[in-house]
Amino acid sequence: MITLRCVFFLAVTFVILFSCRWIGILVLYTVHKGQFDCIGGGLLHSYFLVLLILLAAIICALSAIVCISMRGTISNPGPRKSLPKLLYTRLLLYLPEFIWAVVGAVWVSDSSMHCEKTVMNVAFGTVVASWIIIIFTIIGVIIVFDPLGGKKTIYLTDGVNRNLESSQSGQLLYNVKNTATRVWEKRIRLLCCCIVQDDDHRVAFTSIAELFRAYFSDTDLVPSDIAAGLTLLHQEQDKMESCPKEPEEVLCHSPSSPVTDDLDIELENAAHYMRFAAAAYGWPYYVYTNPFTALCKLNGDCCGNRPTDSDITGSDRHNFHFGSILKITGLQYRDFIHISFHNKIYEIPFFVALDHKKEAIVVAVRGTLSFEDILTDLSADCEDLTLEDVLENGFVHKGITQAANYIYRKLINDGILNQAFTIAPEYKLVIVGHSLGGGTASILAIMLRNSFPTLKCYAFSPPGGLLSKSLADYTKHFIVSVIVGKDLVARLSMPNMEDLKRRIVRIVANCNRPKYQILLHGCWYEVFGGDPDNFPTELDGRNQDDLTQPLLAEESLMVHRSPSYNALEDESHLNSPPQYPHLYLPGKIIHIVEESSSRRLCSSDIKYTASWSKETVFSSILISPKMITDHMPDVVLKALNSLAQEQGACISCQTRDFNTNIV
Repeated sequence: MITLRCVFFLAVTFVILFSCRWIGILVLYTVHKGQFDCIGGGLLHSYFLVLLILLAAIICALSAIVCISMRGTISNPGPRKSLPKLLYTRLLLYLPEFIWAVVGAVWVSDSSMHCEKTVMNVAFGTVVASWIIIIFTIIGVIIVFDPLGGKKTIYLTDGVNRNLESSQSGQLLYNVKNTATRVWEKRIRLLCCCIVQDDDHRVAFTSIAELFRAYFSDTDLVPSDIAAGLTLLHQEQDKMESCPKEPEEVLCHSPSSPVTDDLDIELENAAHYMRFAAAAYGWPYYVYTNPFTALCKLNGDCCGNRPTDSDITGSDRHNFHFGSILKITGLQYRDFIHISFHNKIYEIPFFVALDHKKEAIVVAVRGTLSFEDILTDLSADCEDLTLEDVLENGFVHKGITQAANYIYRKLINDGILNQAFTIAPEYKLVIVGHSLGGGTASILAIMLRNSFPTLKCYAFSPPGGLLSKSLADYTKHFIVSVIVGKDLVARLSMPNMEDLKRRIVRIVANCNRPKYQILLHGCWYEVFGGDPDNFPTELDGRNQDDLTQPLLAEESLMVHRSPSYNALEDESHLNSPPQYPHLYLPGKIIHIVEESSSRRLCSSDIKYTASWSKETVFSSILISPKMITDHMPDVVLKALNSLAQEQGACISCQTRDFNTNIV
């Protein structure tokens, strides 16, 4: 079943495509009209005439679909009730379109035709274009086709307890769940078709498919609905940010307070170690940040400098990865103890190096850079982390924990850390990483804490759904997380995603504008700015008591009661465990924001401020054009360097003023 609410944008795309094609064929037919007096020319003349008529009929059908699709709102499909008939009409036109494409291919390939080369080339190009459109149409239908169709109406989540009337209905429910899981698993396998798949991949595919099945099973939203909801949420969020706010509870300290001094020290350390976390990405990061000179520098400088082969595992063709690490960190090749470029699911690259400036042995873990890393990220089930002599055992992110276990075994069992401390016994251990690497570094630090009590971990933009509350509190003694702006990844957790789904459903159900108007205005707003649209919000005209129950329009978008709605009920959710445990960011959190926040992507002379923050600040996903860019390692490094330079300038000014006062 193809959801009707996704029809409008597909129809608009095809109207534009077929109109351009019809105009092009008409122009070519008019220009070459007098050149069909040849052997087989009559057939080509008939082919072009029939094709023009057929395309005109298709354009009329698609235009009617566009006009009908523009009626009503996302949650009010009544004005679009005639849309299925038009879709069936368009479907019937596929048959003559396909037949005429076959006929055209036969005629063009007929060797008995002896027309001018230009006419034959035009006919050949027209036939090829017909087949390309047919193939891409089939692919598009496969992508938007929902094999479950109407079966979703009987779909129940695992957390909802209902008395099934018979064993037959229970079996039907079981079959629907299995079908949904298989659908998601096939989609994931298709996306990951370019990687070698083993038992670990198959287990991960099934686990991720179960996660997606449980998350999307209770909604009837299509991608364009989600896009409309996100742009509405962004505009509502901007309106609320521009309103006067009540005084909030913030951490305020005098410039000379110990907490501020501690923050300054940690910012300076974070700016230093972020270079190691960024370097773990290798040549992709170096080329991204130096697009015009990187390849020349790597080709010229890197080939001769590398450790012995025994110190490197994994592939580093042309020595680009190691050469980039050298340039980003500023270290010498002899400062590296071990480098691993090996990358599989749950097994991510890392390196161990001696940092003489800070007298530290640095373990830097790479973030997400491959399909295998994405699968590790998406393996978001919870599992218990049980460690000896650690009372704060709790839940952790499954995929990231397995990645940390892999690095732990390499460091301990292969004697890498022993080798490092043999060379520099007085150095301290520091573990760093960005994104997936930050999450892995955090859990690795927990595992190594008992053996190395003085270790320190700097997690840059780690995933939000990482540790249970008890473990997050335990890590405040040795882990520092650094978050920039409205970073999406730092707010990603299953409860936050459920909350985002609830907000999207509620705001699109409340909006009385057609979806095409929402998206067109949203695109204009994101690119050119202006005032947020004056759409009704979930608080307009309703009291808070009314909001404890889902709206009728929302129920039309929900196949059944979502776990996100359980949180809106009075107190019933307190008596049952949540479907998704709450997981938090690790350690103490430094939140860096723009001093004069600019909503636009392009801005110059950005100034940042930093402060200690609580994990509850990241309990909701914020919609912003910068929610992705704020996560990028170059943006994090730029923000930290800016703060470190500003801090250094302030210290210089204070020293100069102090000396002047003495004189």
